[in-house]
Amino acid sequence: MTVLDPPKPGSVPVDPSAGFVRAHISRVPYMPGLDGMRALAVVAVMIYHANPSWLPGGFLGVEMFFVISGYLITLLLIAERERTYRISLTEFWIRRARRLLPALFVMIGLLTIWTALFERDALGQLRGDVVAGFFYVSNWYQVWVGLGYTSAGDFAPLRHLWSLAVEEQFYLIWPLVMVAVLGRSGTRRVANFSRWLFLAAIGITVVVGLLYHPGSVAEPAQSPDAYWWLGDRPISKLDTLYLSTFARAGGLLLGSAFAMVWRPFAIVRGPLGRRGRTFDVVAALALVAFGWMCWTIHLVDVNGADGRLFRGGLFLSGVLTLLVIGAVAHQGAASNRLLGNRVLVWVGVRSYGLYLYHWPIYQIIRNVAGNRLRPHEFLLAMIATFIVTDVSYRFIETPIRTGRFGVMIRRLRRSRSPRPRRLLVGGVAVTAGLSLFAGVALATAELKQNDITESLGEGEKFTTDLTQGPPSIPPPAATPSTSVPVSSTSPPTTTPPPTTEAPVFVPVPTTSPAPATTREPPTSDEPGPTTTDAPVVVPASTVAPTTTLPPAPVTQLGVVTDVAAHGPLTVPVVDYGLPLVALGDSVMLGAAEELLARGFAVDAVKSRQMITFLPDMQVIREGGSFGPVVVIHLGTNGPFSETTLTSMMALVVDVPIVVVLTGKGDRDWIGSNNRKLRALPEAYPNVTVLDWEVVSGQCPGRCFYEDGIHLTQSGQDFYTSQITQLLGMG
Repeated sequence: MTVLDPPKPGSVPVDPSAGFVRAHISRVPYMPGLDGMRALAVVAVMIYHANPSWLPGGFLGVEMFFVISGYLITLLLIAERERTYRISLTEFWIRRARRLLPALFVMIGLLTIWTALFERDALGQLRGDVVAGFFYVSNWYQVWVGLGYTSAGDFAPLRHLWSLAVEEQFYLIWPLVMVAVLGRSGTRRVANFSRWLFLAAIGITVVVGLLYHPGSVAEPAQSPDAYWWLGDRPISKLDTLYLSTFARAGGLLLGSAFAMVWRPFAIVRGPLGRRGRTFDVVAALALVAFGWMCWTIHLVDVNGADGRLFRGGLFLSGVLTLLVIGAVAHQGAASNRLLGNRVLVWVGVRSYGLYLYHWPIYQIIRNVAGNRLRPHEFLLAMIATFIVTDVSYRFIETPIRTGRFGVMIRRLRRSRSPRPRRLLVGGVAVTAGLSLFAGVALATAELKQNDITESLGEGEKFTTDLTQGPPSIPPPAATPSTSVPVSSTSPPTTTPPPTTEAPVFVPVPTTSPAPATTREPPTSDEPGPTTTDAPVVVPASTVAPTTTLPPAPVTQLGVVTDVAAHGPLTVPVVDYGLPLVALGDSVMLGAAEELLARGFAVDAVKSRQMITFLPDMQVIREGGSFGPVVVIHLGTNGPFSETTLTSMMALVVDVPIVVVLTGKGDRDWIGSNNRKLRALPEAYPNVTVLDWEVVSGQCPGRCFYEDGIHLTQSGQDFYTSQITQLLGMG
């Protein structure tokens, strides 16, 4: 315990009445309005965690928590120093431990037992989260391993502990700072020090704004500027600026600075004591502004990390919180009573438990972090969360915090009826047995990647980086030709010479036939083939590869929602001896092996977005890797604009056949992206849209992993078959 020495004679008032006034002013009354603010904050966070589209900026509730914590903790430390001329660090930390640790340990224990029983494959991944959560370093652990909130494919039931880690680190360091600040001068100069805290919060905001990376955030190889590099390890700038203690200290410092100048009983003695109604109006406007920020600001938006958030948004939300606290702490304002109504107070006093338990319950329901709860699932989750939280509050948190837990246990042991003792002994035995089982399982569990990650890792073995030039891929074993067949209404005009190679179709205008063996592929400046063109069959070996493709055939191919009913495409194409090309993101990556087996060169990467892929697509085109058919599946990982889509289509405008797949998934941007994709055939005659969002519903069996986006083996087979059947490849 660190104790500050009593002040020397003459350094503080010795008049008893002066001491009484000082002690009265330093008191920290119970302010139910702060519990009401906590209730609003935790509800916003729970809605955001359930489904970000319902309240995109609901995560700002965490910033409100930080500001309230900074304010209350500093207020209590100042009051203790004024009352007793000392700050007991040991007592402060014990109080914090009794308030926070019991529920945390119970939650981690129950979750570990659940995972050991029902999610054993996730135990290895959970081990690191449990250790980090136990030592309150979850935020740094998540930054290091790259598993922040934007990582969506895991069963991650402890990801929310990052904010508790930030607060606990503050609780460890801040009392030491206050001891140094108060020193022997007491609280006389504390108001001056608050200015430096406010300036420090501004400085953090400036640094975060400078370090913020504008632009899309994808895999490190695709967007290296979005990462810092420690040797070969990429550290996400987004995760660091959102999760790290330094970047999130601004709210805590704002609350602490405000506590040094805004003490409840001191306010009423000054000139602002009669301005309570004014502060009510200011608080109401601040709450409206805070709600507007929660409605409009995102963690990640169309362009990547939301610049509004990292370039002043967090600071502004903290200032708005201070304005509400200012009214709540004002004895003459009505805000404390309004926000301190029974409903909000009931929720607010349980806000810690609600935050602690809601995320694991969400994960148990949806199984994958990135899945969004549907309304009925959210209702079920809320019922379970409030029940578990109330039980924890009544029988664990409150008894331990008030010191009555031991009394309660002794009362059960001394009960005259044997039933309570038997229940106690049985409960202890069951808990001990399950805890031992879960602990051993956790310690010995194999570290496994989730099913989605393993599947994509396998798919990477069968992809090709087409920016390095055209690959050499053998024709598919199950397909008689690497070309797309023409319609029966356009029969070949010549008979191919004997050859062991598979024939390909080359369109030749009927008005000016040319010898098949000397026909050169037309350049992009020549007029494109018409529907009256008759194809001439030549061996593939006689067609020289070129970087320029002929103009696309003028025909509307449309949007395909049923491949079997639509039938294969029947447009004649030129073959340049190149494989069919498939370009996509992680959905296509999962089916890379199957597509490769059917003759496709697959260039698919996790987290790929259309806008970040355009430069590479330009390189692929210039390198001559585009053959007669290009299949494109992009749009799963983020929205794209009409400008981006137009830029992409300009790169494949002269490819004879372009098949574009729509996206499928519970993501805000999927609907908008798909509307743009379905309109492509109207402007680009060479485009057929395979409506994967619709067609995927025809897939038999379990075709998707838990996220409803990535493909199981059945889904990979179906995905490949739909593309190849559409292209007439069987």
